[in-house]
Amino acid sequence: MTFPYDKARLDALVADVDARMAAAERVSREASQVQLRSKGLSEADYAEISRFANSAAAPRELRDLARRIDAGEMTWQDIASGERAGDESVQRALQSGVPELQRAYNALEEGDDPQDVVAAGQPRSARRGDDDDEPGQFTQDAW
Repeated sequence: MTFPYDKARLDALVADVDARMAAAERVSREASQVQLRSKGLSEADYAEISRFANSAAAPRELRDLARRIDAGEMTWQDIASGERAGDESVQRALQSGVPELQRAYNALEEGDDPQDVVAAGQPRSARRGDDDDEPGQFTQDAW
C-alpha cells in the first residue's frame, strides 16, 4: 500500500509547521522579557505630579489642591484612586486641564508629531535648549 500524499508536499508542510513553531517560541521568549509596568502610579509619578502642581506653571485650581494635599487633608493617591472624586476642589483642579488636553488631542488627531504636541504644551522656560535661532523675547533695544 502506498502513502496517498506526495512526500515533497508533506515535507513542505512539516517544514512550514516547524518554522511557525520556532517563530512562536521566539515571540514567547521576547514577550517574557518585557517588564510590565505595575498597576497604578508609582511614587515617582506622584512626586512628579506634586512637583508640577506646586509650580507656577500649574493652573491656580491645581495649586490650591496641592496646598490642601501638603496640609495633609488628602493625598495624591486618594485622588488617583477616585476616593476624592466627589470633592469640588478636586473636580475644579482636574477640569482646569481639560482645555489643554483637548488641544493636544485635536493636534494628535490632525496628525501632528507627538513630540511637537508635548513641546507646544510646555511653558517657554521648560523648552530652553531649542535649536531656534530666534530670540525668546523681543525688546526695544534689540531692534
